Amino acid sequence: MKRIYFFLITFMLCTVGFAQQALWGNSPIVSPDIHEDNTVTFRINAPKADKVQITGDFLPTQKIKTQRGEYDAPGAADLIKNDKGIWEYTTKNPLSPELYSYSFIVDDMRTMDPANVYMIRDVATVTNVFLIGGGRADLYKVNKVAHGNVSKVWYNSPTLGIDRRMTVYTPAGYEVGNKKYPVFYLLHGMGGDEDAWSELGRSAQILDNLIAQGKAKPMILVMTNGNASQEAAPGESSLGFKSPSMQLPKTMDGSFEESFPDVVNYIDKNYRTIKSKQGRAIAGLSMGGYHSLHISKQYPDMFNYVGLFSAAIMPNNNVKSAIYENFDEKIKTQFNKKPALYWIAIGNKDFLYKANKDYRDYLDKNGYKYTYYESEDGHIWKNWRIYLTEFVPMLFQ
Repeated sequence: MKRIYFFLITFMLCTVGFAQQALWGNSPIVSPDIHEDNTVTFRINAPKADKVQITGDFLPTQKIKTQRGEYDAPGAADLIKNDKGIWEYTTKNPLSPELYSYSFIVDDMRTMDPANVYMIRDVATVTNVFLIGGGRADLYKVNKVAHGNVSKVWYNSPTLGIDRRMTVYTPAGYEVGNKKYPVFYLLHGMGGDEDAWSELGRSAQILDNLIAQGKAKPMILVMTNGNASQEAAPGESSLGFKSPSMQLPKTMDGSFEESFPDVVNYIDKNYRTIKSKQGRAIAGLSMGGYHSLHISKQYPDMFNYVGLFSAAIMPNNNVKSAIYENFDEKIKTQFNKKPALYWIAIGNKDFLYKANKDYRDYLDKNGYKYTYYESEDGHIWKNWRIYLTEFVPMLFQ
């Protein structure tokens, strides 16, 4: 009897494990299939489906209207079914080097690519990912260079009254010797968390590669959780498997900015850091750019390098906090102290473009010096990875 059960279980496992392979004569379905010319073919086995589409950030964008404004979202393309029930789509043109995300839509139901195990979460959305190498995108790869270490670090925030988590990158060689390092604080956007920059932004790979190429100084990178009510990323806190959300309290009300010295104090106490303005940088995307703007002006002796990546600029009219009071005076004090770099970057299709233009006009009117970088496209991770590769080499020179 035991032998019968053994053979039945073995047969079932083999049937499940090789189901897709058997469809193509014992060859597995390959998806995404990246060709030599950088066109890409996507495939999915869905013989009973009536319609299959792919949506991804390599496709032309479409406008999506929400309560917060109009956004560019990935478009969709139809797949064609062959006589074996395999649906297929090949990009019309070669794809430029970049990290891309995508998912399938099978009969109006969004689903992952079963042939691609590589997935990533952005707030509450999970997508498959693949990378086209070459040029700047080679900085996003794990190359054969010396690697830093990435740790998930818990610290206590006396200001917020809770224990919180952040992600800390230490450069290759940090564990050996007694050298002190500058620190770059890198902040995420609305709905993100302390995992966003390391996962979606490829921050560790970018720093490893830039440092190895001699284009950036070895530095400690601190990626915080900017949601002041949150202990840690969804599923990583005492709340358990709570659904990710963008509608979190204490995100842009001054709480995070007020508590930020708790982060700096912890890092300076527990890591070998250069404990001065000259040894610190801060930057962030969207909400993180907003935080970087207001933290750096609130504490003008704390950061010598400031980066605003597609930043939100001013709080909503109903937000009241001492952090946002006396804006003109605080900005004047900050620029009178002459930060080594004040860097503003945004895409020319970003919904925050006008807000950034107005802020630059304000800086120009007052004679405050900054460096400006404009890219194509909108409010997307492609741009924020670009900005990180541009910003990091300018730090601590």
